[in-house]
Formats: sequence, C-alpha cells, structure tokens
Amino acid sequence: MSNPRVRKIADRIQVIVAQMLERRIKDPRLGFVTITDVRVTGDSQQATIFYTVLGEDTDLANTAAALESAKGLLRSEVAKQLGMRHAPSLTFVPDAIPEAARHLDEVLAHAKESDAAVEAARTGATYAGEADPYKKPREIEDDAESDEEPFETPRPSAPRDK
Repeated sequence: MSNPRVRKIADRIQVIVAQMLERRIKDPRLGFVTITDVRVTGDSQQATIFYTVLGEDTDLANTAAALESAKGLLRSEVAKQLGMRHAPSLTFVPDAIPEAARHLDEVLAHAKESDAAVEAARTGATYAGEADPYKKPREIEDDAESDEEPFETPRPSAPRDK
C-alpha cells in the first residue's frame, strides 16, 4: 500500500466505519469496538478492516456477528462518502494487538523477575581477584633519592681515517 491514493482511501474508510459504528449502527451485540487499521488492495476493490473489542471472548464473538450483519450498510455508506465508482468489499478481522501486548507484558515481567533474582544473588558477593584488577604504571623514583649513579649509554667513537 505504498500508493498515497490508496493510503488516503484506507484512512478515509477507517474514519467512515468508526463514525458509522459510533452513531448509526445500533446493534446490541456490538461491544466497545476500536478500528485499529484498514488495508486496501492496490486496485481499491477490497478493504480489510482490523478491529479490537474491549471485553471477553463472548464480546468478541458477538461483535464479529454484529459487524458481519452490518457489512452491507457500512459498504453502502463507504461508497456514498468516497464517491468511487466501485465500492471496496469490506472484510472485518479481529486485530491481534491485545494478545501481542499481553505476551510482551508476560515476557517483560519474567525478565524483571530474572533481574531481581540476579540482583539478590549478587548482594554480599565479592570479586574473585583483587578489588582493583587493573595494572597500574610503575612509579619512577627520583634521581636525587637514589644513591647509584645514573646509567650512561656509551657514545660511539668517531670513525678513524686511514
């Protein structure tokens, strides 16, 4: 859906369907629905609408049935407001975002527990070697303090002419 025209159509369909669900669809089976994304094919003939429902699995099943029954009304309203020759067919798909978020929360909680266990095992532990394992540079003694004569390097003698 890299085409900007198709992206605009998808955004407009999302707004139209959300407004219709909020204002005109009065099905009692319809739960608290959020339209999360709309994907339209390149030829604008099919639109897949992703939604989430706040509640339990029964609310999700009831909302899916309500959306299927209201599909014709939603499609006609989308066609009217878009002003296109051919209205895209609508397909409603429950979004997997809540399950993915729940799984990520579980993974993060497990990681936090592991970090806490490592932190608890670390308290009271000492280093295996010295406290400061890094080597330090040698300290050079001053010449005035030493009693020995400094070491002199022999100078090379000048070459003799023969």
